[in-house]
Amino acid sequence: MTEDVTPETTQGENQDLTSRNDNRSQRPDSAAFRSFITSGWGPRAATTVAAGPAAAQTADRRARLAAQFPGERLVIPAGTYKTRSNDTDFRFRPHSAFAHLTGLGAEQEPDAVLVLDPVAADGGDDGTHEAVLYMRPLAGRDTEEFFSDSRYGEFWVGARPTLEDLERLTGIRTAHLDDLSDALAKDAGPGGVRVVVVPRVDETVEAVVEEIRAAEDAGMRDDALAEALSELRLIKDAHEVEQMRTAVAVTIEGFEQIVRRLPEAVAHRRGERVIEATFIAHARQEGNAVGYETIAAAGEHATTLHWTDNDGQVRPGELVLIDAGAEVDSLYTADVTRTLPVDGTFTEVQRRVYQAVLDAADAAFAVAKPGSIFRDVHAAAMEVIAARLAEWGLLPVSAEESLSPEGQQHRRWMVHGTSHHLGLDVHDCAQARRELYLDAVIEPGMVFTIEPGLYFKSDDLLVPAEYRGIGVRIEDDVLVTADGNENLSAGLPRRPDEVEAWMARLLPPR
Repeated sequence: MTEDVTPETTQGENQDLTSRNDNRSQRPDSAAFRSFITSGWGPRAATTVAAGPAAAQTADRRARLAAQFPGERLVIPAGTYKTRSNDTDFRFRPHSAFAHLTGLGAEQEPDAVLVLDPVAADGGDDGTHEAVLYMRPLAGRDTEEFFSDSRYGEFWVGARPTLEDLERLTGIRTAHLDDLSDALAKDAGPGGVRVVVVPRVDETVEAVVEEIRAAEDAGMRDDALAEALSELRLIKDAHEVEQMRTAVAVTIEGFEQIVRRLPEAVAHRRGERVIEATFIAHARQEGNAVGYETIAAAGEHATTLHWTDNDGQVRPGELVLIDAGAEVDSLYTADVTRTLPVDGTFTEVQRRVYQAVLDAADAAFAVAKPGSIFRDVHAAAMEVIAARLAEWGLLPVSAEESLSPEGQQHRRWMVHGTSHHLGLDVHDCAQARRELYLDAVIEPGMVFTIEPGLYFKSDDLLVPAEYRGIGVRIEDDVLVTADGNENLSAGLPRRPDEVEAWMARLLPPR
């Protein structure tokens, strides 16, 4: 990785610890160098920036949010770079609420802040707000940032958009980030405009807000804003559904590539890494990244719910559980799981366990429709799981007793839930109130997963030996429609015969 070109700093014992990274490199700092590097540049190529595909929808989202906070100034930061080690950063990803309200995704725009400013009518509050996007604009080539700043400088990371470009792209009025503090302080404080900020996103912005306001319930209002932003995403609009379809399509392609490389995974000492690397490469090529850490769990590892070490062998005759989702440039992610026979054919016991999980998923699909309660989806899957475990003689009580609140013995082999909302985050809408999530009536436009499973650990003495070491999960992404639901990931086979036929087409000839 290229080193920063930073100037020589104070030598010896007086050098501040935070500047020690400067010890490894130095840049020319003479007047001649500065004059030379900032001169002789031609005009930048003209660019044409059009309105982004989500501009109309983001305006509606902002209006619906603002209506819940009449008279209050809402501050939604994009967030900042996070240090990976020393002076290297993780790849930037804006906060999901910022992306949802601006339409900006991928690596746009570090340190930016969206402000929804209350607009008074006839001297009073009318509940409307004006959106202003504060950002760090393109720096001139005569500035030190241009050539020396490895985090923001054009020489290092490329040119940022101008204020005008970003305004055309988002449809939001833009302003220089340097003006943010004064804008937040205007008419704020006791008796004035209350300033509310999304907590735990940008410490610098939060500190500015804390200096401005004096409301005793400010923290409560911050939490209310985070809650409202999360609940705003419970129902997806047309643009969001389109993005989800794209994310799922990219994910399905990634699974196809995984199957093609299964022989290579079997031959490698860390075959799970071959699977993981295959999917990550595809997600990065066709989208922004993966939406979460990929699970590539072969054999016994499939009984660990979030196995992300992915350092094990992939053996013929065993199953491999792959839980993966591609995140597209707009930051919407898929979340799909398939459990595949490594050599393309299920054994009789593997098929038995797989079919039980599939039947549980189908039961959940049957109730995932408008008018049902969200928790009913999980309950439907659990009825099948408990019944099947009872049939196999694994439960110490009847299926009915196990399903009672006082029982729950069947959950030994499936301790996780069956569904979660999906969108900009893999566990989307996580700050929503219980009555709008678990206890909510399912509505058209909701997108969530259905993902039952069964996990029999290799040292579980309460199951027959033939079950031990088998872990199965089947996960699909579901869009609720006016009259039922649509399985967005239906293009990836689910039924065992279909899985075997699909793998036979993709696996290289033996």
